Amino acid sequence: MNTRVKRLALPLGGAIAATSMIGATLVTSANAATAPSKKVVSLASASEAKKITSFWTANAGANLKAAAEYESSSQVEGKIKLGGGTANPDGKAGQVAPIGQEKVVPTKVKNVNLPKTIGKVFFTVGDKEYWCSASSIQSKYHNLVATAGHCVFDEGIQNGALDNWVFIPGYYQGKAPWGIYVGKAAYTHYDFAVYEDFDSDYAFVTVYNGIAFGGEKQVTQETYNNWQGEKYAKDVEITADEYKKTVDAKGGESVDAWSKTTGSEVVLPWGTKGGHPVTKEVTKDEWEKAPSENTPVNYHKSKFKKPVTEVVDEATYNAYTGPGYKKIVDSSYTITHYFVSYWVKSDSTTKYYKTLFFVVVVKDAGRLGDNVGGQGFTWNQKVGQPVYAFGYPAAPHPDGDKPFTGVTPKWCYGKTFAAAPVAKFKAEAQIGLKCSMTAGSSGGPWILKYSSTKRLGYINGVTSLIGDADANGRIDFATSPYFDSETYSIYKSAANLWSGSIVTKDGDIATKA
Repeated sequence: MNTRVKRLALPLGGAIAATSMIGATLVTSANAATAPSKKVVSLASASEAKKITSFWTANAGANLKAAAEYESSSQVEGKIKLGGGTANPDGKAGQVAPIGQEKVVPTKVKNVNLPKTIGKVFFTVGDKEYWCSASSIQSKYHNLVATAGHCVFDEGIQNGALDNWVFIPGYYQGKAPWGIYVGKAAYTHYDFAVYEDFDSDYAFVTVYNGIAFGGEKQVTQETYNNWQGEKYAKDVEITADEYKKTVDAKGGESVDAWSKTTGSEVVLPWGTKGGHPVTKEVTKDEWEKAPSENTPVNYHKSKFKKPVTEVVDEATYNAYTGPGYKKIVDSSYTITHYFVSYWVKSDSTTKYYKTLFFVVVVKDAGRLGDNVGGQGFTWNQKVGQPVYAFGYPAAPHPDGDKPFTGVTPKWCYGKTFAAAPVAKFKAEAQIGLKCSMTAGSSGGPWILKYSSTKRLGYINGVTSLIGDADANGRIDFATSPYFDSETYSIYKSAANLWSGSIVTKDGDIATKA
């Protein structure tokens, strides 16, 4: 659009032509002159994907449950006008048809059925877990997610892409009904990624095939050590016979079986029936004060271990902190160890244990679009058409009221309008919608021509900013970047890329990109 062109500061050779068509369904309206400079960032190789998956699934999804809605300062402050922006087409309108549920017979539906394609994207900023809203969108390989640019990129905080990025369609209280999809690569406009220009606050993310829980199995320690995915070990009590068999099988040693003795020892007069001698090391002073070995008391200088002097190097000498007596003799560093013997009766219990090793098996859940479908995509549409906006709002309104939980998706419906410029976000050409959804809805799709029967339509925007237009303490509008030919060009680049599976045949996660 013209307002954006005059702000662009492209690097030498920065204009990148659009890639090849993704199929016959695409309508070509963008030309080479409008092809923007895109920003492409790798989110995870296959080897990194295993760590990301484990990060979110470990401990029964504790990090998923701990995540908070991502606000990212994307809330307009103060009273503003709802109109006056310059959002407008920069060419001919076009569209890409949705995928999934195409054979559904049209029927009249009174209620709004929520799209199967929507879900949450989870990521980290520093050591904090966050989430945004997002949707599956049509692509050649059925592997693409549409969301807000600020839910993927943060040049100021992260110096690029956000970490540990995954998409979970239909997420609900730690459950992923259609699997977890790790982000592979993210595409956005150069203006947003580098200059944080919210007129381009959108991102298209290719994701690997989904990962679904496939159960767990007990394995050998060697398999456990080599396992790349989630795993755990636990100790179980075994019988003395089982312990002996394990030790015998290991030739007298066992790293995964051991005994543990608990109880106490009572010191008795030397030679008392039922007792036995034990020896321990003491200091030189304690040894000198102890009776001789022939004295009939309950302890004395040990006849089993006489004082032993060892010559050590300087480093060992200086580091030693035990009871032994340290002395330098003729420039040699020596440590002398002294021992006393006791006659004791033990009151103890010995138990035997073995370590069992388990791995969490995952399975390939398939491609995102094959599982939940994919919304269509449209651009250069006339402002003023009705759309549905979907998302997972969670934050309270400015006045403190908190009507949303972020647990279930919500929606707004209305006609779009040219949103007022917001200098703080460099937003001059966004579209707006009257909507009360609070933070957490960022990245959620704006769907044109939505069918509640098929649960499909055409994504025409994503929630970017929210605000309180009349300053009454209530969020009452949302904005989206206007989807024009530049948006289409970036979408098309992402929509042509294959991702593939990251699950091996044995249920582990791949280790190579």
